[in-house]
Amino acid sequence: MVLKLTAGQIEALTWVLIFGGMLALALGLVVSRSDAALGIGIAVVAGVAIVVGVVLIYVRSRMNPSQKNR
Repeated sequence: MVLKLTAGQIEALTWVLIFGGMLALALGLVVSRSDAALGIGIAVVAGVAIVVGVVLIYVRSRMNPSQKNR
């Protein structure tokens, strides 16, 4: 089953992933000072979230105009 997301939903998800990932990345870097394994784990998950957000920017740019207006 394919998810049918509107352009607005993709935009919202994109920015939540990017800014949430940046916040989590900062948290991971701070936590890594006291617990390296946990901090690196948080930072890796945050990095993945940021990359997914950037990929969604590309996906949004490649949508057909008819899909963008939904």
